[in-house]
Amino acid sequence: MSLRITDLGKHYGDVPVFEHVSLEVAKGEFVAIVGESGVGKSTLLNCMAGLDHWDAGSVVHDGVDIGALDAEARAIWRRRHVGFVFQAFHVLPHLDVSQNVALPLMLLGERGAAADERVTRMLDAVGLAGLGDRLPQQLSGGQLQRVAIARALVHQPSLLLADEPTGNLDPTTAARVLEVLLAQTREHGAALVLVTHSEAAAARADRVLHLSADGVR
Repeated sequence: MSLRITDLGKHYGDVPVFEHVSLEVAKGEFVAIVGESGVGKSTLLNCMAGLDHWDAGSVVHDGVDIGALDAEARAIWRRRHVGFVFQAFHVLPHLDVSQNVALPLMLLGERGAAADERVTRMLDAVGLAGLGDRLPQQLSGGQLQRVAIARALVHQPSLLLADEPTGNLDPTTAARVLEVLLAQTREHGAALVLVTHSEAAAARADRVLHLSADGVR
């Protein structure tokens, strides 16, 4: 089992965002999380990544209790084991495509020919071969999202979290981006959790979980 969440609860002051959330995601499994706007889907994803704090319950990844880690240990865990794809791409405008994709490897201290080769292979896998020296402003939205996917996967994380990764894309481009995301996830045996409003994206999942204020079903 890659990810196990048990009785998770998150409050803002006295107001619960969600409570009693329990779920498991196996290696190589694709789980989509859907629900009404404002129910805390992105917040739940941030808790899975150790980016947000929770008030009850636990998040355990491959036997590691994320809540028990201090901030530095949590950052190191995230750097090694988590890939995150956001709706807004979050590519760095002053770095070229290859440099953006190489960032997770640089943070892990991996540089040189082997790292460059991995970046090149990753760009080829997401359909961006030959575009490594382009700057982000020279790319389309679909290309930028593929840069973000390549960056999230280049260090071969065991947990991939995607927050509305096709939300800013037209349907054809969205389908292509989702295909890339799934193909790479399956190839590396990562657990994929996708938050989405897209019925088309959710339909590709192994399981669809509905998040509400009082848990998932």
